[in-house]
Amino acid sequence: MTAGHRRSYRGVVLPDDIQRLRIPSRPTIAVSTDGSTPKVLTAVSRPDVDTDEYRSAIELVDDGGTRRWSSGDHDTAPVASPDGRWLAFLRAVPDEGGRDRAQLAVVPTDGGEARVVSALPLGADGPVWSPDSRRIAVVARFPEPGRYGTEDTHGRRPAADAEAPRLTRRLDHHTDGTGYLRDRFAQLVVVDVEAEAAGTGSPVSTPLTSLPCSVGAPVWTPDGSAVLVTAPRDLGATETHDSDLYRVDLTSGSAEVAVLTAGSVDSAAFGPDGTLFFVGATHEDGVVGEPDGLWAATVRPDGSFAPPVRLTDRATVHVAGPAIARDGDVLVTVLDRGTVQIRSVAWSGETPSDPATLEALGTVLGGHVVVSGFDARDGLVAAAVATPDSPGEIVLVDTADQDRADADGTTVATDLGAEVRHGGVRRIEELHGTSADGTPVHGWVVLPDGDGPHPVLRVVHGGPFGQDTWAFFDEAQVYASAGYAVVIGNPRGSAGYGLDHGRAVIGAMGTVDVDDVLALLDAALERDDLDASRVGIMGGSYGGFMTSWLAAHHGERFVAAWSERAVNAWDSFAGSSDIGWFFADAYVGSDPEEQRRRSPLTYADRVSIPFMVAHSEQDWRCPIEQGQRQYVALRRAGVDASFLVFPGEGHELSRSGRPRHRVQRFEHVLAWWGEHLPVG
Repeated sequence: MTAGHRRSYRGVVLPDDIQRLRIPSRPTIAVSTDGSTPKVLTAVSRPDVDTDEYRSAIELVDDGGTRRWSSGDHDTAPVASPDGRWLAFLRAVPDEGGRDRAQLAVVPTDGGEARVVSALPLGADGPVWSPDSRRIAVVARFPEPGRYGTEDTHGRRPAADAEAPRLTRRLDHHTDGTGYLRDRFAQLVVVDVEAEAAGTGSPVSTPLTSLPCSVGAPVWTPDGSAVLVTAPRDLGATETHDSDLYRVDLTSGSAEVAVLTAGSVDSAAFGPDGTLFFVGATHEDGVVGEPDGLWAATVRPDGSFAPPVRLTDRATVHVAGPAIARDGDVLVTVLDRGTVQIRSVAWSGETPSDPATLEALGTVLGGHVVVSGFDARDGLVAAAVATPDSPGEIVLVDTADQDRADADGTTVATDLGAEVRHGGVRRIEELHGTSADGTPVHGWVVLPDGDGPHPVLRVVHGGPFGQDTWAFFDEAQVYASAGYAVVIGNPRGSAGYGLDHGRAVIGAMGTVDVDDVLALLDAALERDDLDASRVGIMGGSYGGFMTSWLAAHHGERFVAAWSERAVNAWDSFAGSSDIGWFFADAYVGSDPEEQRRRSPLTYADRVSIPFMVAHSEQDWRCPIEQGQRQYVALRRAGVDASFLVFPGEGHELSRSGRPRHRVQRFEHVLAWWGEHLPVG
């Protein structure tokens, strides 16, 4: 079946229903200078299968819905200025070679034409306003001449396969989804909005900094005199997982350490009292399975920062994203048992004696939600939220109303999931199991229509330090719509259940995590509407590892397997993956014999069920050789194995690959299970 043909499952057109997905970005609140209601804006994106691209426009949240606010088809990352007069966002603009680049654009919030104010060779990252609303900081990559479509020193633009060879002496030279790194460092760019918007300047094309490493997550100091950025420790002099906050001089572009962290920093924000809050992790026990927390660095009389102190408990609190500081508290998103909620960390101006546990954090937006981003101004919180029946809505929280006993102050302001709900959302029900050693296991089953008994797919998430959630999950919905009960959940090694749970598989992959995966399946199979004799196993990345492992060690439980973008052999993964040089040692160890014992490839000859190996050609996280080696070993062992390869895709195919490839992948998945696990 091709993308041009549709097949109906139980009244729902699949799998190209992904075009119904409308996903909001982190919203921004534009305050009003005249006291009128603030504007809430968000970028709403959707896959377009016909054009094989993602379309996105800025939309205004208005009267219980949204209406288009920007004119572009590829407008993203809106951020309102502190004074509410301007909106900055990214707009795709063709460069001289015809390639779309995300350039910085500004437009008055009262309406008017947007003006593109940057001409950066590889485009820009999300904008950050200065406190006086006159300047914008962005991060942009600047390539070596003659790379990535730019002119070389002779005025030529070599094609990608005709570029000069790359010489590296580093292990940290590439990453999945981006590519090579050290020939295009990300630098800080500052744009004078007033001059550019007035037409008195020319689009900015050069960086402020010229550092020997990439920087990220800019934040302005409260007086606007400098910008802090994240950067690798010692400006990346050697390979490191540690990062710190650096102060960039706005005149010279030089950088000096402002805050030395206990490990790493992801993002930072200043509070009203000048305290610097940041989200980061300690590396005292390694770099994997380590939850981020909220930290505070107070300002000394001389203007320097005191050593940072952790405000949230490492054992129970996993902070998921950037912080927003208010008078009296700091808002953060926190992972908790398959949710991502907005929580409040109290701040009095003095460092507390003990970090706050999860139970001590106030709840601003809770329940069965997964918050992907939020903004907060003048008592209003606006959040992009996925729920069990919607892939994304904008939810508004009036924190003044939250203080009233008879109201929670929460309003679902959009109906972006209407098209999805019109097609029929399959219900999700919570599951609780008990592992072999008595450990509780938490998860869900997404149920098809009808009474059953239904065939079952046990789908294992990636990571392992990730999580399945309560949120609308397009994969589970597609499979359930086709008649399968889909069991998902969070075995040990997953995030959102505390430090010990997340670190339980370090040095123990393929042990307690296997027990948990099977325990949750057993809990699901106690239901009368599920058929215990018809079960398939599938997953991607770490979930692909788990699929390969289970097929070899517990193959009698399953009728077939679908293993995607998997780690199958730790020895070659260590030398070929973008993260292999540290990840394999961190989770499995460096001993070759132990790596062999923990590799599904070692046990390929034990597999007896039909087995699909799916991979992407440009996957640099789990390189395609991982799939090739597994496929060859299975075929040589006489297994009914197939190999499905997607050209031009990386590790994130199922989430952000080309829309047509995502549709074709679903078609192959359903065809595979239709052959080996027919609904009947």
